[in-house]
Amino acid sequence: MRDIWAAVPVKEFIGAKQRLATMLSPEQRVALAAAMLEDVLAALAEAPLAGIMVNTLDPIATDLARRYGARVVTAGARDGHTGAVAAMARILADEGRAAMLTVPGDIPRVTAAEIATVVAACRPAPSLTIVPAHDERGSNAVLCAPPLVMPLRFGDDSFVPHLAAARGLGIEPTIVKLAGVALDIDQPPDIRSLLAAEPRMATRATRLLQGIGLVEQVVQ
Repeated sequence: MRDIWAAVPVKEFIGAKQRLATMLSPEQRVALAAAMLEDVLAALAEAPLAGIMVNTLDPIATDLARRYGARVVTAGARDGHTGAVAAMARILADEGRAAMLTVPGDIPRVTAAEIATVVAACRPAPSLTIVPAHDERGSNAVLCAPPLVMPLRFGDDSFVPHLAAARGLGIEPTIVKLAGVALDIDQPPDIRSLLAAEPRMATRATRLLQGIGLVEQVVQ
């Protein structure tokens, strides 16, 4: 299947990542959100995808998306993660696209090879391929073929409900476990996991955290 589009919902960076407020200032959280999004876009740009769509109203995110050749849309951008993804799925379905791979903008260790693995695991439509978060509660990547194969509902506990919803439609989901996709950065323990992760990766997010002295804080 070659007509797979990435769909990345990005909320406005101002006020982003509030759960990291004990470790990072508001300005540092904005910088981290931008660095993580660029890590994701760089991986997607090198992956075997037909295109990249970013749903955002944030000017920094918009500039980054266009730098990587992504298409920017704004429908549903303030309707939360679920609403933004649903809006992109409708757009892609209306255009007759074969499939949508939605990923968040805060998985800085994702690689083009991991994205290729998810794409390769996709079964003929109708199908659902899913990569869980590291705690196997969230859904960090979902490949829907076709884009509107089923409603998606994101949140801290979306993985098991997504599996159940697919099976309720007679679709046996394909589960792929990938370390890079699995590590989303939402809370202080996620920062520690990112800085301690092996093998070492020179991600933009990691360099930013090293530059503001987070490594020393985590070690201590």
